[in-house]
Amino acid sequence: MWGFLIAMLSGALMSVQGVFNTGVTKETGPWLTNCFVQFTGFLVCLGFFLFMEQGKVPVTELFKIDHKYMLLGGVIGAFITFTVIQSMAQLGPAKSVMAIVVTQVFVAYLIELFGLFGVDKVSFSWSKLIGILVAVAGIIVFKWES
Repeated sequence: MWGFLIAMLSGALMSVQGVFNTGVTKETGPWLTNCFVQFTGFLVCLGFFLFMEQGKVPVTELFKIDHKYMLLGGVIGAFITFTVIQSMAQLGPAKSVMAIVVTQVFVAYLIELFGLFGVDKVSFSWSKLIGILVAVAGIIVFKWES
């Protein structure tokens, strides 16, 4: 239950953040906004690390990660921020988030289906595929202009 509540909070925060970032971008630019977002995010994370985790996990552990490509999360995050800003500016918050979420579900299912990046492989499920197609249909209905 907590997992779903946290996921819902994450979705809500991502929607609000996307609107905020798009607003800032209108007055500055996408990459300056992205720099500010990533920098302030870094400061918040650094603060939490220093007050909650310092001493529990040495920073040097990052250099011992088996799969170095896993360290690209921040790089990917910069492109996520940029693409969210661009999509919200062009589609608006609701359409943008719907497309983002459905794509997230589809790609996450592919990752599980093929066991990519060390994730446990799952069997193909028609019900999951139908669920994704229903979500895509939902986007079409939502986007439909009368």
